[in-house]
Amino acid sequence: MIKIVCTSCQKPLSLDETKLPADKQVSFPCPACKTKLTVDRRTLEGGEGAAAASAPAHDPHHEGHTDDEDGFGSKAMIVGNDAPALRQAAKLVGFLPIYMATPQQARDYYMQEFPQVVFLHPAQLTPPPLQDFGPIISLTPTDRRKSFFILVADGLRTLDGNAAFLYGVNLVVATKDLPQFTQIYRDAHGYHERLYAAMNSVTKVMNG
Repeated sequence: MIKIVCTSCQKPLSLDETKLPADKQVSFPCPACKTKLTVDRRTLEGGEGAAAASAPAHDPHHEGHTDDEDGFGSKAMIVGNDAPALRQAAKLVGFLPIYMATPQQARDYYMQEFPQVVFLHPAQLTPPPLQDFGPIISLTPTDRRKSFFILVADGLRTLDGNAAFLYGVNLVVATKDLPQFTQIYRDAHGYHERLYAAMNSVTKVMNG
């Protein structure tokens, strides 16, 4: 992944370099503030840690652009009930929100794109397991580890590790806590990364 920073709102963004053309620059809207950003893979791959994407001069043809799915940024997939608060939460941590109405559609998309974050948002929370979300939850462990799965619903206690384990997700978030999602995500994802780093090092040793 390539890290960039929006020059307008200073939002850090992650770009999948494999989706960027190798021989030309591309433009896309910042998912947070909609400023048109331009990046060039040829310059970003020069070893820069967090490069700043350039914001071109005012483009009247781009005015009012609101299509979140247009662009090369890393994506967060919302499955189940769509909600503005969820889309905003995804943008707060630098992802482009996309919506899949059914778990089967989500699974099909997932197996092609492997979005970094998956929000599961049931209309009504049921006891575990989430049977209605079976197609997207029942991925192989190898495929599941490619994304960070988050269950969002009323009736949950944010960061409840037991609930996350029972529901088979990486993080549970109460709907009412979405305005604080940036800090919640950073804490939970940081722990997740440290956990898997330790697991991966053990696996490497075992595999010799």
